[in-house]
Amino acid sequence: MHQPWLASYQEGVPATINVNEYSSVVRIFEEAFEKFGDNISATNMGKHLTYKQLDQHSKQVGAWLQQLGLNKGDRVAIMMPNCLQYTILVAGILRAGYCVVNVNPLYTPTELIHQLNDSNAKAIFVLENFGATLQKSLPDLKIMPHIVVSTLGDLLGLKGHVVNFVLRHVKKIIPEWSLERTTSFKAVLAAGEKLALTPIHLNHEDLAFLQYTGGTTGVSKGATLTHGNIIANVLQVDAFCTRALDKDKDANPVFVAALPLYHIFGLTACALYCTHLGGRQLLITNPRDIPAFIKDLTNYPPTILPAVNTLFNALLNHPDFEKVNFSKLRVALGGGMAVQKAVADRFQKVTGIPICEAYGLSETSPGALFNPVNIKSYTGQAGLPLPSTLVKIINDDGSDAALGAPGEIAISGPQVMRGYWNRDDETAKAMTPDGYFKTGDVGIMNEAGFVKIVDRKKNMILVSGFNVYPNEIEDVAARHPKVLESAAIGLEDEHSGEAVKLFVVKKDGSLTEAELMAFMREHLTGYKRPKSIEFRADLPKSNVGKILHKDLREPKKA
Repeated sequence: MHQPWLASYQEGVPATINVNEYSSVVRIFEEAFEKFGDNISATNMGKHLTYKQLDQHSKQVGAWLQQLGLNKGDRVAIMMPNCLQYTILVAGILRAGYCVVNVNPLYTPTELIHQLNDSNAKAIFVLENFGATLQKSLPDLKIMPHIVVSTLGDLLGLKGHVVNFVLRHVKKIIPEWSLERTTSFKAVLAAGEKLALTPIHLNHEDLAFLQYTGGTTGVSKGATLTHGNIIANVLQVDAFCTRALDKDKDANPVFVAALPLYHIFGLTACALYCTHLGGRQLLITNPRDIPAFIKDLTNYPPTILPAVNTLFNALLNHPDFEKVNFSKLRVALGGGMAVQKAVADRFQKVTGIPICEAYGLSETSPGALFNPVNIKSYTGQAGLPLPSTLVKIINDDGSDAALGAPGEIAISGPQVMRGYWNRDDETAKAMTPDGYFKTGDVGIMNEAGFVKIVDRKKNMILVSGFNVYPNEIEDVAARHPKVLESAAIGLEDEHSGEAVKLFVVKKDGSLTEAELMAFMREHLTGYKRPKSIEFRADLPKSNVGKILHKDLREPKKA
């Protein structure tokens, strides 16, 4: 296959990676324990965890799990936000020979029941904040999992008692719960200290993560990510980023972990790639608390800052963000959704570093496309296929689209999942006959191999036979100085089939519909212009910060 993107690679980036560098993800952890023992692996609320402690605690968790009598490959769930326990649990579960099931802690009981039943999880580690949700789920579970309950303060020393007291009795944000036959996280560590962890032989084909998709195309499905998939993606990202990080002689680079670690973007970028480099995860438990987030950035100057467009935008709209020391910042990684030019330009002006966009999905571990990290400014492209990755643009009939023509992005590479868990029918729909994963995203590849994401196929608006892509409309709206954020959807229209509706959150309360309509007319051709604009106080978002267009299509609840 012709691979035009190879000529666009930054000097020193290889065409392929050696996936056999590690036999399993466990080896990535073990190498980090050996090489970086005294380095800080994670910081949260001012408390630090070294790689030596990560080794010790994950061994304790793994040994405790093994004495439960689970079988190799059994699924173990984690239902927590970003906290010191998270990477300990990931490493412990994998070292014991089991598969991690990442659970969004804000799930409703209905969503949790589906995921625990679908994965057949034999154990779950849950933060007490979400104990009530688990309690409501138990009657509908097929099997009763072993339950370990943790508190946010468990690893914070004396400060932990204060944190727990404030959450329970001052802020009162922990709902009442009652669960029988549970074990505390501290009890697991204490018991595990007296047990020996039995080394388990793992290879590239063994399952490492069941990563559930957001369910935007129906019921949430588990993408089966093997040890080989994850190793490949860590090494692929490393191949693109090493040169940039070599400029920084800091032996303990700071990775800002504001993206949730239960999400594939945060998991691979902030937990696994960070560990591979011996870096420090700056764990942001509540990224919506922007003042506290910026305070952490001030105390621990960032080296790598992965975020989504809405998070970059929120940071830029706080006056203290400009006071952060960005002298160590090497890579600002944008993913999860399109980064808007207006946001990217402001970010570079403030930090001196361009946002380097990347693209991927749960099904691709997640990285598939990446901009070279030596770009001088925002490109508006999702990037080039990573080493050992093949990408093609296909038509609805499966044929290759002409160069420069839009079509569905299809991906092949060692980071592509084995399939959907227990869903051979969905796996078959998602794959081409020659083994490419069909992403459901519309893109265009240019002569240099750069891919631009046009939009999700399902988000596309059809106006009088013309394709209209929400990203383009939202990008224009973002340029208006009085617009904070926006989202465009298609509504049924008797004249044109569909018409564009734009939802807007104001940055300046004086903005009027007439003023914004005039601005949109200036920048968009007739059929792309919004037929109506609705101002809202906020827009519905996923926990990663993606705007949920599907929620805007549904009638707003009173």
